[in-house]
Amino acid sequence: MATVELYTSPLCGYCHAAKRLLDAKGAAYAETDVSGDPEMRQEMMRRAGGRHTVPQIFIDDTHIGGFDDLSALDRAGKLDPLLAG
Repeated sequence: MATVELYTSPLCGYCHAAKRLLDAKGAAYAETDVSGDPEMRQEMMRRAGGRHTVPQIFIDDTHIGGFDDLSALDRAGKLDPLLAG
């Protein structure tokens, strides 16, 4: 199984949608709430190439992007192989 990391905030609808999609796939993930932690938000932005919105999603240290990007991978049939590792 792949290592999945999500940077999120509690009131983010796209964050919840990303977690629902990953849950539906049976994928385990580590979630980091950046809403109250400026240092973690800076780490997220560094890893995400300057992107500052949440969620920011990484699979096996590869930056996937946000929910729209994750969903597009799923629609293209490319998410399951990534999650399988």
